[in-house]
Order: sequence, then structure tokens, then C-alpha cells
Amino acid sequence: MDKIEIRKFAPQDRDWLLEQHKVHYANEEGFDDSFGVLVGSILDDFIADHDPSCEAGWIAWQGKQRLGSVFCVRLDEQTAKLRLFLLVPASRGTGLGRRMLDTCMDFARARGFGKMQLWTHESHRAAGALYAKAGWELGETKRVISFGKENVEQTWRIAL
Repeated sequence: MDKIEIRKFAPQDRDWLLEQHKVHYANEEGFDDSFGVLVGSILDDFIADHDPSCEAGWIAWQGKQRLGSVFCVRLDEQTAKLRLFLLVPASRGTGLGRRMLDTCMDFARARGFGKMQLWTHESHRAAGALYAKAGWELGETKRVISFGKENVEQTWRIAL
């Protein structure tokens, strides 16, 4: 089996990443097409206007196959935001998620951010367990109807 590499996101990764989010969240979460629209706009904004001095995205690769993604973007002067964290089902439980999370957090720390936050849904229990194990703390929760269904949004934070 080929070694897994974590490479910087490139614009040619966009369509793969958008499709993975759409398929995963439709199949596993029951999200409607509005979720894909959101992910597409996040990716398009990042490609068009990210600041490489303090923002980056990564794609995990094994040979010629993409396995997952994670992004670090600037929320404000002190806070970085983790976004678009995804692993294909075959990579879950392998330690790759922690490795990608560490890559993102190390980048934010090295760029001088003092804290990070992320937004997710309560149904992502494995991701929540990963965040908690890495020292993140669950902040606000909010019941909403989004992406065509009832959800509980979560905000997680960590001091770097």
C-alpha cells in the first residue's frame, strides 16, 4: 500500500472535494442540495481570495487517490477557522483524521493564531470525539433546520 501524503489543496481538487461533500452528506446525513451549494461557494471563495500567508487547505493522497481534506482560514486576527474537514469512508479509523487535524492546527499556530474554532453538526459523533481528544471544547449548540432537515449545530473551540 502506498504511503499517505498530505499535500496543499490546488484548484484542480475543487470538483473532487465538492462531489465528496455532496455524496457523503446526502448519503450519510440526508442533506439536500443546498449543502453542496454552500461547499461550492466556500471553495470558490477560497480559490479566488484566500491569503496564503495565513490560510491553507490540504488534501490527503494515497498514490493517485484522494482520501480527505481540511482547511484553515482566518476568522479574525487571533482566530483561525477549521473548515471542510472530510475523510472518505475507507480512511476513517486509520489515524489519518488526527494527522490532518494536527496539520491544520500546527499551521494555525505557526501563523500566530491564538485560537481556533469550527462549526459542525451533533450527528458527526466520530469527529466530535476526535476534537475532544485533541483538546477542543464544545461551545454553543443550536437546534436548526438546515440542508433540508433538523440538525443540531455545534461550535467547537481550542486555544493554541
